[in-house]
Amino acid sequence: MVDRQQAEGATDLLRIEALSLTFGGLQVLDRISMAVPRATICGLVGPNGAGKTSLFNCVSGLYRPDGGKILINGVDALRLAPHQLTRLGLARTFQQAWLDPTATVLDNVLVGGHTRIRGGAFSLALRLPSVRRDEARLRERARELLEYVGLAATANRPAGTIPNASAKRVEIARALLADPRLLMLDEPAGGVAHGEVDALAGLVLRLRDELGLTILLVEHHMGMVSAVTDKVVALVEGRKVTEGPAAHVREHPTLIQAYLGAAA
Repeated sequence: MVDRQQAEGATDLLRIEALSLTFGGLQVLDRISMAVPRATICGLVGPNGAGKTSLFNCVSGLYRPDGGKILINGVDALRLAPHQLTRLGLARTFQQAWLDPTATVLDNVLVGGHTRIRGGAFSLALRLPSVRRDEARLRERARELLEYVGLAATANRPAGTIPNASAKRVEIARALLADPRLLMLDEPAGGVAHGEVDALAGLVLRLRDELGLTILLVEHHMGMVSAVTDKVVALVEGRKVTEGPAAHVREHPTLIQAYLGAAA
């Protein structure tokens, strides 16, 4: 049984130590170490192929690294299955919003609450009163979260009819329904119109300041990274090259050269 409260006294909610990952002999992550203190926003930047999403996938249990440690709330995350990580307090979004276009926006959010319904398959199949109560509670909470992210009016619309910026907010609402401590946002500004990025950045800041969430953010939009992060970690070719405030990191010569090379 995972106890998400057992290490609440630890300063860092997420700690990664010497994380390594290879695919087919290619070193994707090379002994990455970093920490994300509680109730802070840490940006993860670097050119395409730097290893950012691979690191995300290791933390969220989709990839199994070759070596190193991942501690969430002081608990060894590499010993847990992905559904146990959710109970520990981890939730994430993806580069492309994974929504069922034919289901309503509300029903897409409700997918994030599947681990919060009590009972096993037997209880679910019989629709026991406890299951019905949990479902009603989650539906009410999902509506509250849609209002929180500014999408209350879209709750009953098919998800396929909303714009990309709204779809990214639906994904955030769905992640919030899991009641996370650590929220991992994978390129939330990707494909979002420039004029909507500031509003999205404001939402991310509210998640830290109002909900007390710890956020690990992968993002190419450096304006957003600069606006919301407490610190930034830069990866190049699977290695950490620097970390610190966004203004410092974005001027690091190795990172600049890597972006110039990626653009060439």
